[in-house]
Amino acid sequence: MEWDLDDSRSIWPQLKEQLIRAIVSGAYEKGSAFPTVRQLALEAGVNRNTMQRAMAELEAEGLLITNRTAGRTVTTDQTLIDTMKEKLAEKNIQNYLDEMQSLGYTDRQAVELMNDKFERGEMK
Repeated sequence: MEWDLDDSRSIWPQLKEQLIRAIVSGAYEKGSAFPTVRQLALEAGVNRNTMQRAMAELEAEGLLITNRTAGRTVTTDQTLIDTMKEKLAEKNIQNYLDEMQSLGYTDRQAVELMNDKFERGEMK
């Protein structure tokens, strides 16, 4: 997994967001073993406590399940995964609309512009 961390804000929420994205995109399959805190911290180049905090949040939200002897696994709850995926999508849509508003577009104009680009094959 490639890590994209920005020094302008706290690291653990960024780790959490990127781990959620990896889970909902299927990079970590539901029910599969999840890497250890140590492995992920080393991979991301962060302190283990920072990674532990991000993973504890994922546990609290139900995306990761801790098994005493088998470590962590990804939830098998597809409804939860779908809900988290939709939340991420909504956040990305809102970020897009906010950026377009800063350029002077209304929400409707921003959506129409995107639709026009798709229809002309200018966007994937």
